[in-house]
Amino acid sequence: MELDNIDFQILRLLSENSRIQWKDLGEQIHMTGQAVGNRIKKLEESGVIKAYSLIVDEMKLGLIFTAFVIIYMKTANHDAFIRFINDRNEVVEAHRVSGEGCYHLKIKVHSQEQLNLFVDSILDYGNYTLYLSIQEVKKRNPLTAKLQ
Repeated sequence: MELDNIDFQILRLLSENSRIQWKDLGEQIHMTGQAVGNRIKKLEESGVIKAYSLIVDEMKLGLIFTAFVIIYMKTANHDAFIRFINDRNEVVEAHRVSGEGCYHLKIKVHSQEQLNLFVDSILDYGNYTLYLSIQEVKKRNPLTAKLQ
């Protein structure tokens, strides 16, 4: 599906408030609510819109530690490790990478003890380097990268 400027406007507005009424969204981009709804349905059916989500304050949930972990695998068989990270709730992002390490993980935990238990369990699969975030300085919706 080729996206046009109107599709990007719809995506931007939905990313700011996914609960916006189609009629209200349409008023902002000078379309009818029904026309906006048809476009949104096409974006959903084509897989451009994969899901709708909720953004919460992680600190208020008690997730006070954000850590980035670089994994250096000790085996070429990564299937068990991939199952492991998919089963761990504290892993919020995982990327197989080129360059340093094999995987980069972003994890969120509520305590230093939970962090220690997590990294101890990684040793079954390989070694790691750990970096703690001390301040998030920028967080953007990936859609903004396309709008440049």
